[in-house]
Amino acid sequence: MKYEKELYEKLFQENLNKTIKETNNLFKIKLFLEKSENSLLIAKFHKDIKPDETEPKKLFWNYWAITISYYSILYSAKALILTKGYEVENHISAQIALGHLFVPDKIEKEDLELLNQAHKIFEEEYVTYFDDARRESHHARYSAIKTYEERRLNEIFINAQKFILKVKLIIGI
Repeated sequence: MKYEKELYEKLFQENLNKTIKETNNLFKIKLFLEKSENSLLIAKFHKDIKPDETEPKKLFWNYWAITISYYSILYSAKALILTKGYEVENHISAQIALGHLFVPDKIEKEDLELLNQAHKIFEEEYVTYFDDARRESHHARYSAIKTYEERRLNEIFINAQKFILKVKLIIGI
């Protein structure tokens, strides 16, 4: 989904009290971050494995590295969304909440820069990382076969690392 601030706002309002709900379960923030970081470690293991002839081919490890990388993004997104007092029920709602709640408009961005808090700016590129990883994870799980070049696998993994680091910066952990 191409990023448009107005569209994300509209979708957020349409999904509010359906798949996006208010919550005060802030204790889950730390749990989701822990799940996110550990999932990324597991993805790295799958990405870096060099299977021998008795193990599944590298292609199959790559499928799971992509999927687990995406889930590490999803878990950190859920943690970030919780900081605003919302929980999401599905993947698309997580993307909608990110796009609406965290990508600042021009004035908000300028204010954060003036306050020396530019590190808290959640650029639309992070919503794109989420969307891209979600789509690739879907293909990895549901397509009969798709080969992944190491470059593409590394791109998704690196974007997951960037996403998690950005979330931790914003949350202040």
